Amino acid sequence: MSAQEGQIPGGGAGGSPPSEEELRAAYEAELKRLKVGDVLLQTAVSLINLAGRRAGLAPDSQDERDIDQLRDAIDAVRALMPILERSAPTDLTPLRNALSSLQMAYAREREAAAAGGESSADAAGGEGADRGGAAEGAAGGDKPADAGGKAGEEPPGPGPAQSSGRLWVPGR
Repeated sequence: MSAQEGQIPGGGAGGSPPSEEELRAAYEAELKRLKVGDVLLQTAVSLINLAGRRAGLAPDSQDERDIDQLRDAIDAVRALMPILERSAPTDLTPLRNALSSLQMAYAREREAAAAGGESSADAAGGEGADRGGAAEGAAGGDKPADAGGKAGEEPPGPGPAQSSGRLWVPGR
């Protein structure tokens, strides 16, 4: 890294503030240096860090817990993974491990919310199949949300898809 790299031309100690043209030139120089893979990796790491706080995993972050933001961050990182795999300049194992940990934390949060009797859409399983995408995608994925109950328990009754015969349900 050269002595001038990262400095704004004309804006030094004792000098006048940089002009708009100088700021624009510095910004253009930074854009020339950046690679999309680097920005995507930085974005994924930022999302992982933010998700850790929303899961309550970071020190002193219990009051920041938000299962919806956690789910969105997990889904965003999962969407970036195929692109990162082909364009990131580094090994993605630590990122994958962090994502897996967050998916497990999300699954625990949903389970705790459901066991705690919360009436939110997330605790009840949501209204759409995409509500639990991150955790179910990592944990087995293709089974419907209702089919993941405890062993020996049957759902209250067949839903519209089950009664129409369009959905295969184990044990029926």
